[in-house]
Amino acid sequence: MEISRRDFFKISGAFAAVCALGFDVSPVHAQVQELRIRSAKATPTICPFCSAGCGLLVHTDAEKGHVLYTEGDPDHPVNEGAACSKGASVFQLNSIAVGKINPNRLTKPLYRAPYSDSFQEVEWDWAIEQIVGRIKETRDKTFVAQKDGINVMRTEAIANLGGAGLDNEECYLLQKLARALGIVYLEHQARI
Repeated sequence: MEISRRDFFKISGAFAAVCALGFDVSPVHAQVQELRIRSAKATPTICPFCSAGCGLLVHTDAEKGHVLYTEGDPDHPVNEGAACSKGASVFQLNSIAVGKINPNRLTKPLYRAPYSDSFQEVEWDWAIEQIVGRIKETRDKTFVAQKDGINVMRTEAIANLGGAGLDNEECYLLQKLARALGIVYLEHQARI
């Protein structure tokens, strides 16, 4: 007889309930009444990362509509309640959206000058101008339009590495930009 993970938890829950019949569970019941997701509405959704299609449950406060908690959906056939580090941290997307930013999160770009041993805070406009200028300079110097009579329209001096924190739409836009610039070395670091 094959028992799934979900069946195991159902059986162990029933066993715990039978064991609890002989004990006073009123303190536990009182504690459960104070749990923040006790009256929350659980809404199934799909994780926005990596396109594997894992299921998540998003618990929201019925009165205020705030997201209280996210977890893997135990009834979803793809992940059966498990969540990778990206899916487990999807709650932080909501925290950022409503203005609850982690105080340890960097809010300004840091720049380390050549041969320097320390970083300094710089303004966004300056940092973006530096990045754009260096990309353009490198591309202009190394762009190859033809090779052996074949149009190749590429540069091999720049590489593109996507990050595991990007969702599918951001990855799509990033690779489109890279291809428009003629970058041939495209990679994505989704393998955690």
